[in-house]
Amino acid sequence: MLANNPIDAMILAIDLAVARAFYGERIALELLLESDDFLTFKGGGDSRLVVTRSSTGTAEPRTKASWRVRDLAAAVAKLRSRGVAMLEDDEAGLNTVDGIADVGFALAAWLVDPHGNSLGLLQFKGAEAN
Repeated sequence: MLANNPIDAMILAIDLAVARAFYGERIALELLLESDDFLTFKGGGDSRLVVTRSSTGTAEPRTKASWRVRDLAAAVAKLRSRGVAMLEDDEAGLNTVDGIADVGFALAAWLVDPHGNSLGLLQFKGAEAN
């Protein structure tokens, strides 16, 4: 029933001004909607990232959303040039090298926004890459 409908990722932030600066200036997403309670940024295609005001923020360290990219090394370099720190993580067998891990089906990288939301980037391998 919902397979042909767009889906929006929603994450939490305590300070929307900080979130606006991070996602708008550092990540370079276009701000579509803004209210006292949320920010909506444009993603690729018809995707959107919604950042919702929260009094507690997030306590869950797992990845909340991932961008699919064609050239992960270039995307990581661009983000770093904009002041975004990429995670170096050797836990759980990830073994990141310069912020990039081979997770089998894809190359992956992660960053954490100012509110503790873990976000990923994936470059699929093989037929999934197209």
